[in-house]
Amino acid sequence: MTAAKPAQNTTPHLPEDYDARISGVLPYYSSFHQETINFVKSLPSSPKVWMDTGCGTGSLVKKAIEKFPYTKFLLLDPSEGMLSQAREKLSSYPADRLEFLRASPTQEVSPKLEKESDIITAIQCHHYLSCEDRIKATQVCYNLLNEGGVYITFENIRPLTEEGIAIGKRYWGDFQLTHGRTEEEVKEHLERFDTEYFPITVEEHLKLLRETGFRAVELFWYSYMQAGFYCIK
Repeated sequence: MTAAKPAQNTTPHLPEDYDARISGVLPYYSSFHQETINFVKSLPSSPKVWMDTGCGTGSLVKKAIEKFPYTKFLLLDPSEGMLSQAREKLSSYPADRLEFLRASPTQEVSPKLEKESDIITAIQCHHYLSCEDRIKATQVCYNLLNEGGVYITFENIRPLTEEGIAIGKRYWGDFQLTHGRTEEEVKEHLERFDTEYFPITVEEHLKLLRETGFRAVELFWYSYMQAGFYCIK
């Protein structure tokens, strides 16, 4: 696995402007949520408990709670500011369908968390971690799942070659320019690669997920420099 410096599990934007900016930074960002929901809908049974770690402002849960009327959602994020935004966004839904966990990065979640989940999602949050913390976070998600539970994660991805990294950055940068970001903003964002977030390759992801113990590990989405995986315990 590619070496990385330790990093805080942080978010690239302040909570108050995250929703407004993220779609101009990540190609197909709304599709990450929609495809996750579509995939969960295709499973043999509807989840009773769904934990969304790195939940941000609650956008995924807001979409999913309408589609899964008998599911309870647990929301976790390292940022209290994000959790506050999520509480506000989801304030119109019944309190017994939502549980906001104490602000924490995934790898530091208490193993004493009582409710085992049928689904755990981690959308664009674990690539901020060092290799060691990414392994810990993935293991935590595995441990918190019921047998047969499903882990779904989307992350920024490292292309397989240096040439691929250079092309991928230009490709991604062009997307951001066409969505209103300035050249300086794009440059600053792309310079975060390997300094503030630490992407690994698809091959490294598959290896990590298998070594964690998942019995089925699949790649189900790839675009630009982002990929989505699902795994069954």
